Amino acid sequence: MEVQMEGFFSSFSIISDPRAANVQHDLKEVLFVALAAVLCGAKTCTEMALFGRSKEDALREVLELPHGIPSHDTFSGVFRRLDPAGFETAFRRFAEAFRTGLPPGIIAVDGKVLRRAFIRGKRHAPQVMVSAWGAEMRMVLGSRAAPDGNEIKAVIELLQLVDIKGALVTADALHCHPAMAQTVVERGADYVLCLKNNHKPLLIDAEKFLSGTGLPQAETVESAHGRKDIRRAIVAKLPAELADKYKFPKLCAIGRIESSREDETGKTETAVRHFVLSRLLSPTELLHVVRTHWTIENSLHWVLDVVLDEDLARTRRDHGAKNLATLRRLALNIVRADESKGSVAGKIKQAGWNNTFLFKLLAHMR
Repeated sequence: MEVQMEGFFSSFSIISDPRAANVQHDLKEVLFVALAAVLCGAKTCTEMALFGRSKEDALREVLELPHGIPSHDTFSGVFRRLDPAGFETAFRRFAEAFRTGLPPGIIAVDGKVLRRAFIRGKRHAPQVMVSAWGAEMRMVLGSRAAPDGNEIKAVIELLQLVDIKGALVTADALHCHPAMAQTVVERGADYVLCLKNNHKPLLIDAEKFLSGTGLPQAETVESAHGRKDIRRAIVAKLPAELADKYKFPKLCAIGRIESSREDETGKTETAVRHFVLSRLLSPTELLHVVRTHWTIENSLHWVLDVVLDEDLARTRRDHGAKNLATLRRLALNIVRADESKGSVAGKIKQAGWNNTFLFKLLAHMR
């Protein structure tokens, strides 16, 4: 375990301690206890302190803790004052260790609202975190707080920091604009971006271009939970003049997916979505890529809310909400790195009950 602690301290040594020089608790030890607490289900700084007191003997096997376990005020003060950019950088360094030797695959980007993290009197404007989600690895490759809720700016900044070379970057219609495409291409990646009314002229041209017959088509049919889902996709290569007209770098194709869902009562809902592509995909590949993109909702955002209670987190002051959101994503990556059978929720409970399993999870810090 000593080697693994050296790896943790190395990754997080770049973080500057925002506290006074005469503080009692070492910053890296505070962060380690907080991380271990979240891995065991702690949701607040008060619960982090309670976890530390309950697990003090086990924690002393890997930490010095010369002044005992930090209080909840210490945890709160650290996360409120800690520079979010520095903490996010340390997080990315940790995430990169898991990617060594793995193909880049599909990277989905999206924002998530921290619903209760708002300034008093501004409930309508909660803070937002954006994430780059390695869909095949099922891990967060990087996250960033959106400045003043500007998700578009935050995603571009994040993509300039995360290694996306060779990847296929996917995003919803909010991020379908030339600046996003330019960033992806400059970083050596390709894009599949959902196209809606935010680019009405391009959407109209795309609809006309795909209205012809004879284009290859792919279809998937799935039945589950009393529903039947049918998805049909087509992809058409664009002429250079149309790609140049809308100033999307490397734009080479337009795709369309028609979806229909029939529930157990026979009611049917339909939807049509269009996509701009910088890499020519087959219709089957487009269906796979778009379906994979939505794992950022099902396997990341849903888990953060249902298992880690992010939607209920009430930390609001200073940088607390942003830093604790990054900590939750770090903990989720560590749980997902464990290859034993079981759900994320089950592994978090097991870590709380079993010190051996907790240290097994922490051993993934490398």
